[in-house]
Amino acid sequence: MSTRPTPRGTALRGAALLTAALVVTGCGSGSDDTAGSGGGEASGPASSDAFPVTVPTAFGDVTVEEEPVRVVALGWGDAETALALGVQPVGASDWLAFGGEGVGPWAEGLYDEAPEIIETLEPSYEAIAALQPDLILDTKSPATQERFDTLSEIAPTISQPEGADPYLTSSADQLEMVGQALGKAEEAADLQAEIDQAFTDAAAEHPEFDGTGVAVAAYSSEGFGAYVRGDARVDFMEQLGFTLEPAIQDLATDSFFVSVSEEQLPLLDAGLTVAFPIFVDASEITGNPLWQSIPSVTAGNAVVLDDETLASAFSIGTPQGIQYALENAVPLFADALA
Repeated sequence: MSTRPTPRGTALRGAALLTAALVVTGCGSGSDDTAGSGGGEASGPASSDAFPVTVPTAFGDVTVEEEPVRVVALGWGDAETALALGVQPVGASDWLAFGGEGVGPWAEGLYDEAPEIIETLEPSYEAIAALQPDLILDTKSPATQERFDTLSEIAPTISQPEGADPYLTSSADQLEMVGQALGKAEEAADLQAEIDQAFTDAAAEHPEFDGTGVAVAAYSSEGFGAYVRGDARVDFMEQLGFTLEPAIQDLATDSFFVSVSEEQLPLLDAGLTVAFPIFVDASEITGNPLWQSIPSVTAGNAVVLDDETLASAFSIGTPQGIQYALENAVPLFADALA
């Protein structure tokens, strides 16, 4: 395996965790017949004919010469994505502090043996090297040149796609890149088709979503904010037919989370307003007079995701998480618009 770079855990606690939660980004249902259920059924080993494979990344093309058997999944959602394709990482990062195997409840039971949990923002490169990986997945992460170069000295590393900023790898790009690197491009494409169909079906069942303006907000100890395009939560809503309020998108800079001051809170008024509590109790949103004064909230067209599991499913944007969110959030949106 080789790389051709070109120019271009617990570390997530406290303030660092808050920052990542605000700027990073989509099943527990037990269903095996829809997108990304994982199903507990491994897709089997990749065909040896699939290798070598070359994956374009932001830091250059990365070539995987042979089928990887010891995969370390460091990026946000990389482990769950590998599991959805029937590959069990030997090491993984737990960005959402799930504990245990480091995956959400929608992906539990897919490991035969729990992975070694690796720190997130400041991973121990010694611990990673000790796992003797032959492939490192890091498709949604801080994505620095230094991180890529250091990891590439250990094993071929699949970073974010070209043109994507840190943490801004879409769920579809992540699935495609992980599938390519694992020699499971066809399986990844089939799974993406299932995901797309699940969104199409949900949107068809709820024509009231089509063209309805949406604001996707968050509230933390630092106040209110909103997500813009590039975030998995906004992608999710737009795939259901909602349209992000232009006034919010106009605030976007090089991040996909923007702060919203108290004076700007009217910007969160939309056909549907969805809010995520970030390390605060949902009552700090619902009981806030400023929140209550937003017209869409007053009209009952608002959803505060007080279920931490559901909020996490939205955020991680993996095949399993997306399916969980579709099954559990879509009815909430429909009720708010009824």
